[in-house]
Amino acid sequence: MKKNSENSGFKALLEILLVSTRLGLTSFGGPVAHLGYFHNEYVQRRKWLDEKTYADLVALCQFLPGPASSQVGIGIGVMRAGVIGGIVSFIGFTLPSVLALIIFALILQGLDVGDAGWIHGLKIVAVAVVAHAILGMAQKLTPDLNRKALALFALIVTLLWQTAFTQVGVILVSAFIGYLIYKQHAESEEAHLHFPVSRRFGAICLSLFFGLLIILPLIREATSLNWIAMFDSFYRSGSLVFGGGHVVLPLLEREFVPTGWLSEEA
Repeated sequence: MKKNSENSGFKALLEILLVSTRLGLTSFGGPVAHLGYFHNEYVQRRKWLDEKTYADLVALCQFLPGPASSQVGIGIGVMRAGVIGGIVSFIGFTLPSVLALIIFALILQGLDVGDAGWIHGLKIVAVAVVAHAILGMAQKLTPDLNRKALALFALIVTLLWQTAFTQVGVILVSAFIGYLIYKQHAESEEAHLHFPVSRRFGAICLSLFFGLLIILPLIREATSLNWIAMFDSFYRSGSLVFGGGHVVLPLLEREFVPTGWLSEEA
């Protein structure tokens, strides 16, 4: 019985690795596009989670600091096969990008590919994927006028008020409005998000998160090691950013340009 359970667990991890790696190799267009690719693969094709669960997971990850799309992938891995599944999903989705960056950095030194036609083609495809995912989710998650109006409100505020805390603020305000509108029609079903992780493990991770945020700058000041300073800069940027890649860029510039690690042009 134990052997069958181990085989089943290994098959789940292998499946997560293969699927996430394929997504890492084929998902172009940034975090928003990644969410569209995830929706097509995990919700529509493989049925690993339903529309409501996926929407709840995306909202949760948008509320947390850090890269939302990567967190959604990790969350799906955790829901599928526990903490190890989340780690495997992260490795599978991220490793292709790491290898591609290294390869392109070595090959394209001194070349400008910013206006290359094939890059624009990939971006256009990503727009189509995102639009298709948004339309599919909108049909199921906004069936009535109140929800359509709430979604439109969130869209307008997000477009007009582009700051680091816009998405968090929109989520909190929308949650409060939704509570006021639908508190008389609250669903009696259980919560959609089920993570096979104990509260004790979650508390340890939360303590580690804040502990590193406090301790790393102190270690950086006490030592002259570049790798400690670089790890502290990346960790602080990832811990304090809300809203995706376009928001983290100014933070990275503030961390790496004054230190001389990167030039303004780079």
